[in-house]
Amino acid sequence: MSTPKILILGAGYGGLMTAVRLQKQLNYNEAEITLVNKHDYHYFTTWLHEPAAGTKDPDQCRVEIVDLLDTSKVKFVKGTVTEIKREEKNVLLQSGESLSYDYLVIGLGSEPETFGIQGLKEHAFSIRSINSVREIREHIEYCFAKYKMEKRPELLTFIVGGAGFTGIEFVGELSDRVPELCKEFDVDPSVVKIYNIEAAPTVLPGFDPELVNYAMEVLSRKGVTFKISTPIKECTPEGVVLADGEEIKSTTVVWTGGVRGNAIIENAGFETMRGRVKVDPYLRAPGHEDVFIVGDGALIINEETDRPYPPTAQIAIQQGENLAQNLTALIRGGELKAFVPALKGTVASLGKGEAIGLVGDKKIFGSTAALMKKVIDNRSLYMLGGLSLVLKKVKL
Repeated sequence: MSTPKILILGAGYGGLMTAVRLQKQLNYNEAEITLVNKHDYHYFTTWLHEPAAGTKDPDQCRVEIVDLLDTSKVKFVKGTVTEIKREEKNVLLQSGESLSYDYLVIGLGSEPETFGIQGLKEHAFSIRSINSVREIREHIEYCFAKYKMEKRPELLTFIVGGAGFTGIEFVGELSDRVPELCKEFDVDPSVVKIYNIEAAPTVLPGFDPELVNYAMEVLSRKGVTFKISTPIKECTPEGVVLADGEEIKSTTVVWTGGVRGNAIIENAGFETMRGRVKVDPYLRAPGHEDVFIVGDGALIINEETDRPYPPTAQIAIQQGENLAQNLTALIRGGELKAFVPALKGTVASLGKGEAIGLVGDKKIFGSTAALMKKVIDNRSLYMLGGLSLVLKKVKL
């Protein structure tokens, strides 16, 4: 028999963890493993709100993929996936290269979900890659510099659409950065406005109300103005128009209001909901025992709440661990193990030294939660790259 080919698309948390675990579990001659990624680095998506606000160097949020791989066991291909051909069992890259597979792992990440809001794609920034956060940071600094010459209020009015985890964490970092920028550019802090706009009746929808209230109090003290139950109707070059007719002028709109699975999955003919595939207990696409989906493209229903689990890094890493174990079992003739998320806790940063979290049934606030956030981040580093990666990127 020929050596089975495992093709992994995307080096996000789910795809990279699958590759890292497979290289430990399989012997050299048991499978041909190929990892394809658009960039030659993996970036920590859960950290991106920091460089976007300018409180962290973007390069600190990434690691070279080959530094995490045993290249004698896993071949890395830098390329952009353009099409998945299910029937032919191959994948096309932008370069024209075609890669065949016996087992396919799709971990292609997400795209911003605009919910049909006019102008968002054209006029809003999004926190989704190293390059996108560099652009946001540089744009913010440019706005401060330009305000010194033009004194237009919209230059220092910052709108963040969406008050989920990314939106809340970003406004926390941005509110910390504002005093530094005001000092650097000799700007009166009172002219800077930060709006966080959310269509739902609360920030952090679905999160514990006591923790939500704490978060809003902390961020309000830092200068964030919340507009809740107020959907954005339109985004324009001049700012946003809200559903109630109010217009807020701003040269900076950052959209964090949701994501959907990568369009390549939908275009391949898989049945999707907002670009995500409702996978079976073993993370397979229905009707395809050779196609597995991890990360943002996988839809898993929490039977206790009858709602989907959020597509978090924590769950994606666990999916990668489970999938590596199951691919090893398939190759060796063993039994598959169903994937069951084991939620260790959820923590949201509110800026320097402040956070909220739920660890088990215990609510944590302030510096305790901020410390737990660092512990969680460092644990993820350890799982992906061991002690050496922790020492390189450790959050102190």
